Amino acid sequence: MDDALVTLEQVGGRTLRTAAWRLDMPSDHLPILFFNGIGANIEAVAPLAAALPERGFIMFDMPGTGESPDPLVPYNPFTMSWTAAQLLDRFGLDEVDVMGVSWGGAMAQHFALQHPGRTRRLTLIATTPGMLMVPGNPAAFTKMADPRRYIDPEFMNEHFATLYGGVDKDGAEHQKDSHIGRLKPPSPRGYMYQLMCMMGWTSLPALPFLKKETLIMMGEDDQIVPLVNGKILKAMIPHSRLEVFEGGGHLFLLTHADESVAVIRDFLDMAASPRERDREAKRAAA
Repeated sequence: MDDALVTLEQVGGRTLRTAAWRLDMPSDHLPILFFNGIGANIEAVAPLAAALPERGFIMFDMPGTGESPDPLVPYNPFTMSWTAAQLLDRFGLDEVDVMGVSWGGAMAQHFALQHPGRTRRLTLIATTPGMLMVPGNPAAFTKMADPRRYIDPEFMNEHFATLYGGVDKDGAEHQKDSHIGRLKPPSPRGYMYQLMCMMGWTSLPALPFLKKETLIMMGEDDQIVPLVNGKILKAMIPHSRLEVFEGGGHLFLLTHADESVAVIRDFLDMAASPRERDREAKRAAA
């Protein structure tokens, strides 16, 4: 986090702790807007921003998570996508590549559907189309609901495999320990409002109308979001591709870090599709 600009931004009637990397540096690439997983703070995904040094990167703590103050009123995907768009305005960003993991992957889908003019490409990581998902291992959900996973490193370490599944390709225990050390517990209200945000929400009916080039990344052994959810997304999103990480669990971004970054970079760097070229031509003519 040393190279991130961390600020408290007042947007959309909310105060959000925001981290921005390299937005003031010239780049041939669009910056990335990242939506985090439920209850997760900026620090949990900061290594991904560091692993893509050629790109700007912006993410924020949801209300009541990390160091963002508690929300005063509940929110939903529409209002939070609008708030995220206001944040992009604050930083002078017209268009971004949108990315999200788990709960944040649902938010990323909604943002791309609500703000197609501000979204170039979409990356969905270990996520689902919302309430119409195939549920994961009940044991994993039981541990996930326990707040000790945020505040008790021993509990998290003991149940890490049950919670997230997968195999660390490098056997690097320090990666798991580093992840645990970066977590900060959300407030009870913040966590509850995040859960409430997606109640009754699904992107499934709208996905055939999502015209963005989309990368779907799933872990083969994900205990929270089974692989079949990624296959559903692939079947419903017209211009999508599915990458499955062998032996990967819910946190394959951590356990398969180099492989994950290589796939993301390859997707974001691929040549513009005819649809994207037409869109850029219309933008230039406007």
